[in-house]
Amino acid sequence: MPEITILNEQELRQIISLDKAAVDCIENAFRLLATKNVVMPPILSFHVPDHNGEVDVKTAYVPGIDSFAIKMSPGFFDNPKLGLPSLNGLMVLFSSITGIVESVLLDNGYLTDVRTAAAGAVAAKWLSRENSSVAGIVGTGTQARLQLKALCLVRNLERAFVWGRNDAKAEKYAAECSKEYGLDIQVANTIDDLMEQSDIVVTTTPSQVPLISAAQLRPGQHITAMGTDADYKTELAADVIPAADLYVCDTLTQCRKQGELRPAIAAGLLDSAAIFPELGGVIAGHHTGRRSDQDITICDLTGTGVQDTAIATFARERAQDADIGTHFNS
Repeated sequence: MPEITILNEQELRQIISLDKAAVDCIENAFRLLATKNVVMPPILSFHVPDHNGEVDVKTAYVPGIDSFAIKMSPGFFDNPKLGLPSLNGLMVLFSSITGIVESVLLDNGYLTDVRTAAAGAVAAKWLSRENSSVAGIVGTGTQARLQLKALCLVRNLERAFVWGRNDAKAEKYAAECSKEYGLDIQVANTIDDLMEQSDIVVTTTPSQVPLISAAQLRPGQHITAMGTDADYKTELAADVIPAADLYVCDTLTQCRKQGELRPAIAAGLLDSAAIFPELGGVIAGHHTGRRSDQDITICDLTGTGVQDTAIATFARERAQDADIGTHFNS
């Protein structure tokens, strides 16, 4: 019988980290999404309102990659009150040739964290000004920390600002990330202050009310909005995307339904049939990205199954090279 490999979170952390190789992996995934006949069904998603939770299931078959992943990702955002992480889950890797299970990746959301942060780096690489030196991070959780680390991989940052609803968490973020990343990080008293100072802004919250409005945008700024991945979330007010010079999404169909594009369409500020470039298309050269240092650019990241297949396959390859994991015959 075929052999199945099980990898736990600790083992995956040994072989996968948020580094240039991970960013390259996710950049290539976006490129493949734009250039290959990728099969990526809509996200299976449901809300668990009684416990401030949600569950997403994502997958994609990518020609040229010999495996495909199915990811099950719960997010329960009151968990920190219980001393538990907000995100967990696992990925199952199948052979693209036979459909047989190859690996079970018990990552507790770690691979999702890495690939999401790597996508932020890719967005900044292709859409922000090359001389961007000040980052603004909205949020103080795990992804807020990883997004700042990701930006450091593609831009020469000198300073950063962080804003969070909890002052103590924001202060802790600033102190710990300053030491870890070697940056001058300050707590912004308001999002207005953060927006005024930042060249690149990344929003990382599960907010259900807008945090940024068009009036706060300034010339040359880039925003990566990655917290809104469900139809009840929103971080950007409906007037933000229409005010930008360039809006790019990870997948247009997803962003119309559950990204920042959705509230702009619902408010009647954008046509529901309007066509916008996707990040993979910009990477592949199908669409023009930033045209000038004065452009305001926005990237809407809802998370894609192609990213999960890419990072899971990457993890499997690294595990084979390192000869780690538990193997058994099914």
